[in-house]
Amino acid sequence: MLRVYGSGFPVRLFVAGMHGDEWRDTSQLLLDVNPPKTGTLAVIPMVDDGKYVSTLDENYYSVSGSPILEAIERLHPEVYLELHSYAKENYARLTDDDRLSKAGVPAYNELKSGLLLGSVSPYIRLGFFSMESLCISFEIQRSNEQSYQFVVELLEVVSECKTRYDFVLYLLENFPKQAIKAIENYRKFYVL
Repeated sequence: MLRVYGSGFPVRLFVAGMHGDEWRDTSQLLLDVNPPKTGTLAVIPMVDDGKYVSTLDENYYSVSGSPILEAIERLHPEVYLELHSYAKENYARLTDDDRLSKAGVPAYNELKSGLLLGSVSPYIRLGFFSMESLCISFEIQRSNEQSYQFVVELLEVVSECKTRYDFVLYLLENFPKQAIKAIENYRKFYVL
């Protein structure tokens, strides 16, 4: 169910509960995000609670993820954020430097407390957003209270971002090493 807070530009779309039982870790976090001081925040706290289908699978968006595409087409967001969760044993797979060749997307970068920053699926990134849009994915580590607390802070930061550059500046100021790696991954994957 799509919830919309505020009005006007910029428009931000946050989604969670995208597959499997992820919603148990992510949905309430989106429901608790404060409305932005300016612009619009649209939230889909639970996209699908069915079987796990990867967002890297193009078919995901034609079936389970169709509410996301409908919201994008309706709202035309400048900022798009996916909130996922992962089990600790999957950390190495998500942050693997060879993830681009293995899974078709760049590796996630840990910001702190097990919270990972990465890109969204190339299908949705390239097919539905301009290169100037901010499209990010956060992965919180299940059963890690610090990861949950930190993502709450980051959701508030992103809910106030007006452009991609606002978030890049935040990263550069607070997590310079990870910011440089994220920019490097972005350029490697989307520009070259």
